[in-house]
Order: sequence, then C-alpha cells, then structure tokens
Amino acid sequence: MTMDGALARVIRSAADRAAAAEAERCDLCAAAVADGHPHLYDTGAAAVRCVCAPCSVLFPGDAAGRYRLVPRRRVRLPSVDTAVLGVPVGLVFFVPHEDGTVSAEGPSPAGVMRWEVDTAAWQRLSAGCPPLASVAPEVEALLVNTVRGLDEHWIVPVDDCYRMVALVRREWRGLSGGGRVWPAVERFFAELTERS
Repeated sequence: MTMDGALARVIRSAADRAAAAEAERCDLCAAAVADGHPHLYDTGAAAVRCVCAPCSVLFPGDAAGRYRLVPRRRVRLPSVDTAVLGVPVGLVFFVPHEDGTVSAEGPSPAGVMRWEVDTAAWQRLSAGCPPLASVAPEVEALLVNTVRGLDEHWIVPVDDCYRMVALVRREWRGLSGGGRVWPAVERFFAELTERS
C-alpha cells in the first residue's frame, strides 16, 4: 500500500461524502431527488418540503391534511390592479389560505415578510380577474413584480415564490440591494414559462 494510493482514497472518500451531503434528499424517505422534483407544502410548519416522485403519489393534489402536493401550473395573467390590496411593495406574492384569509408575502434580505390582506378586497379582485378564483389555497399564489417598470402577474406554485425569495436573499447587498439583485429578479421572471 503506497501513500499516494491511501491519500488518493482519503481525498476521493471526502469528495464523495461532500457530494452526497450536497445532493437533495426526499424529506419523507431520504431518497435522492432529481432536479425538477416535486414539492409538498407542510401546513404545520408553513414550509416547502422536497419529495421524491414515489412519495409524491401519496398526496393527491386535492387532498387535505398536513402535507399538500404543490402543483406545477403556471399561468401568466394580464395586468392585475393589486393596489386595491393595500400592499406597498412591487415584488410580492399573495397566498390564499384554507380559512379564506389571504397573506401578502415579499422577499427581503432577512427572508419572507408577511402581511394580512383584506379578505373582501381579495374577493373583489378575484371577481374582476376570474383566474384568481382558481388559485389553490396554500400551494399556489399570485406572484407580482412591478419593480423598475415591470408589469408581471402570474399564478404560480408556492415553491416558485420561495425560490424567488432565496434568490433575493442570495443576491442582496447593502441597504438597497446592490447591483446584482434586480437583474437577477428580472432574469427569474424572464425564465418563467407557462405550464399546466
């Protein structure tokens, strides 16, 4: 046994352990998950969980309970006047809940900021934009970006919203966000594609 061989094995072993630690795992069974894997929304923890394809079939899309399968649907909407909801920011998502309430959630350097939205205002907005009435509680959201002259309105899965929050946290620099965050947000919206 040579030192070069033993040292090479130690290095390979450490690299293999690091790669295995970085691989995403199913939060239910710990199996490795592929890119583009499904997600569950954990209503108890208000968090998105990674799930493998076999485990995802245990949670039909319309089932109630602690875990809800996050749908994949994305629908681009025409401009929606969200000013009636009273939220003073231009990058925000609106999540309807099972109890009829709606929260507005937006990214910040510290994570997600949340506000309660007037339920009657949401109902009036939904009446004027029928696709909003089809937003699945807890697992879909109205995602809006009117920052820097953009006018983006989408119905998206909540995992897209949390991906956007993570992007803002990763790219934010200083007090105003710096020069990287807004181009990254614009790329995020440019890469959204409709799917059913």
